[in-house]
Amino acid sequence: MLTSNDFSGLLNRRFFNNFVPVPATDRLHLGRKTPDFELPDITNDRTVRLSEYRGNTPVILAFTRIFTEKQYCPLCYPHIKALNENYGQFVDRGAEVLMITSTDTRQSQTVVKDLGLKMPLLSDPSCGIFRRYEVGQALGAPLPAQFLLDREGTLQYRHLFSFLEPNAAVDNLLAVLDELPG
Repeated sequence: MLTSNDFSGLLNRRFFNNFVPVPATDRLHLGRKTPDFELPDITNDRTVRLSEYRGNTPVILAFTRIFTEKQYCPLCYPHIKALNENYGQFVDRGAEVLMITSTDTRQSQTVVKDLGLKMPLLSDPSCGIFRRYEVGQALGAPLPAQFLLDREGTLQYRHLFSFLEPNAAVDNLLAVLDELPG
């Protein structure tokens, strides 16, 4: 379901906290570690700490824009579907995809079920991690962004939202993974 005419739940505290546009910044530098965080993984009913992957697994942090469990961003919905459909290719390359959303636990559970998500969906309704990664915000929700970290947790690739290219193409993310050393 891409969107519906049901706008219930849209006008909440998160919407108003993210209403004023704030541009994304590129203060997270390539070749450096990114901020650690801990969030609930709605897909697998556990807690994920980013630093647990360091030393083991490359990670793609896919910050996405979902307004409510009934309203997906039309620019992000195809990206969410593409990441989910290609999740096996990331796993086959030894990587994990952590999708991060600002929807609350209940809304996120509906998203996981409706989209049949295979990848972890991390819930950040306070938008604290979105702000730490400085992805920006507009019109009621944080903006999408993607960060690819190598096995050591070092930032190797970053894609910040633009209207010309709202999200990093799956092929680009896979190509960067393929270029990482063993």
